[in-house]
Amino acid sequence: MNEFFPEVKQVRYEGPKSKNPLSFKYYNAPEKILGKTMEQHLRFAVCYWHTFKGLGSDQFGSSTISRSYDQGGSAMEIAENTMYAAFEFFTKIGVKFWCFHDRDIAPEGESLSESNKNLDRIVAIAKKLQNNTGVKTLWGTANLFSNKRFMAGAATNPSPNVFAYAAAQVKKAMEVTKELSGAGYVFWGGREGYDMLLNTDMKRELDHLAKFFHLAIDYKKKIGFKGPFYIEPKPKEPTKHQYDFDAGNCYAFLQKYDLAEYFKLNVEANHATLASHSFHHELQYSVDNNILGSVDANRGDLLLGWDTDQFPNDIYETTLAMYIIINGGGFTTGGLNFDAHVRRQSIDPIDLFYAHIGAMDVFARGLRVAANMIKDGKFKKFVQQRYAGWDKGIGQKIEKGRIDFVQLEKYALENGEPKLQSGRQELLENILNEYI
Repeated sequence: MNEFFPEVKQVRYEGPKSKNPLSFKYYNAPEKILGKTMEQHLRFAVCYWHTFKGLGSDQFGSSTISRSYDQGGSAMEIAENTMYAAFEFFTKIGVKFWCFHDRDIAPEGESLSESNKNLDRIVAIAKKLQNNTGVKTLWGTANLFSNKRFMAGAATNPSPNVFAYAAAQVKKAMEVTKELSGAGYVFWGGREGYDMLLNTDMKRELDHLAKFFHLAIDYKKKIGFKGPFYIEPKPKEPTKHQYDFDAGNCYAFLQKYDLAEYFKLNVEANHATLASHSFHHELQYSVDNNILGSVDANRGDLLLGWDTDQFPNDIYETTLAMYIIINGGGFTTGGLNFDAHVRRQSIDPIDLFYAHIGAMDVFARGLRVAANMIKDGKFKKFVQQRYAGWDKGIGQKIEKGRIDFVQLEKYALENGEPKLQSGRQELLENILNEYI
């Protein structure tokens, strides 16, 4: 068997004082924090599409990266080599999960049946490698955006023939995700949106999207797939406006169409900022509404304003993210998937290791800091004190629905101007800095 990354043997934890760039400084998988190992808290996953199929191309230029597993042979031989390279990478970097699109792992054929055969052949290899290594599928999904047939969307396409093709592709992707014991299945509406309202029946398209999801639920039950469905919010790019704009938009859609029971969200950091939110805003909204399922852990460049999918490197971001995730109960079927790709100029195979090591370490640091914040309870205590007025008296009556506007007016007249209290933002920012 070829070794595709011979320059790396095994990435191990060596502690903060290590000068070895191919070691973890903060991520120590078996170390217990708040009753669980770091590995259990973080549930790191590698994305197949960017890590192994992303070769440096962008909208302004062709590929800059050449990989040994991507050279020579037929498309299927390249697909097989890529799968072996992927599992070598998974085991050397020490992750226990991976994620994929159907067209990442197997090339599209001349027909749907040929595409399915290609997929079956590669999935058989992936299943064997999973059994041999212990690496598992975090989630699978179907690519319903790259082929030109989906230029006007998949489930929201004006053509019912495209809708039917997309359904057939998702059916197969769900089957292979189940075959690989995937913990969940993601729907990313890459082109489910519009560029121009004058040629769009938005209500009908949203109705069709909901119909598509209900059909997927029916098939999920039929084949006995136990994992949850996830929707991944994204506001724009490639379409002007996508229907899965942000967490709040997705939740409203799920409630309107009686889908909330079956779906949670796969929140992405870069997509949050594209929607003019912070990453932790989207996480908190999802936790508060019990719809946080999994996370695409990356970052964007706020000066560029498009989906740059860079590896996370901000300790403040990861600290706040882990603080919210842990307080929300932590991951069950989901995890932290590095939906990120090395930069166009990072052309060597070893750069993939540097990128993932750094990302895993920065989330491990965030986990450590968040755990200390939770143990000390300073922020929780401050919030409790700030809202203490709602736990008794007039506040408690309002929350329990035991008072009306007439009584509230009487209370306001009797008690006069409300006393103001400081939000202490600067103090809290200072305290956060002390933890970090």
